[in-house]
Amino acid sequence: MTAVSLVQGDITRQSVDAIVNAANSSLLGGGGVDGAIHRHGGPEILDACRALRASHYGKGLAVGQAVATTAGRLDARWVIHTVGPVWSVEEDRSARLASCYRESLRVADELGAATVAFPAVSTGVYGWPLDDGARIALETVRDADTAVAEVRFVLFDETAYAAFAGRLHG
Repeated sequence: MTAVSLVQGDITRQSVDAIVNAANSSLLGGGGVDGAIHRHGGPEILDACRALRASHYGKGLAVGQAVATTAGRLDARWVIHTVGPVWSVEEDRSARLASCYRESLRVADELGAATVAFPAVSTGVYGWPLDDGARIALETVRDADTAVAEVRFVLFDETAYAAFAGRLHG
């Protein structure tokens, strides 16, 4: 069974096998978690992402999919990049958000990662409501068929931590 824990803080400071990056489809860096991971991990991550774009992911990574690279200077072995959906009032994109977590765990299993740190995918600039994002993240991880021993949700601020804590312990 996978242990689930919550931490308020900076995902780039986690000591785990794999850190999940809430990437954009270009894989070439951006703002928020994506920008922080690229800044703290160093140029090795961007170089690996460029190599992916030059080979299998010429058009970028699709929403809900995941792919791994080196973690560069981060205290992790790998970064698992996943592209979350943008929140929409008109269209239910919940399955795509759940896929981010499921696919990231699938990649973690392929790598042999025992510990994985996740951000709250899509709840930042992509506008997904925190409470619903927490519900989808926790339900998906709890229901996943994975060999990962520990999933750690690393939540940037008190509001995000409270949303996940309410869902985890509620």
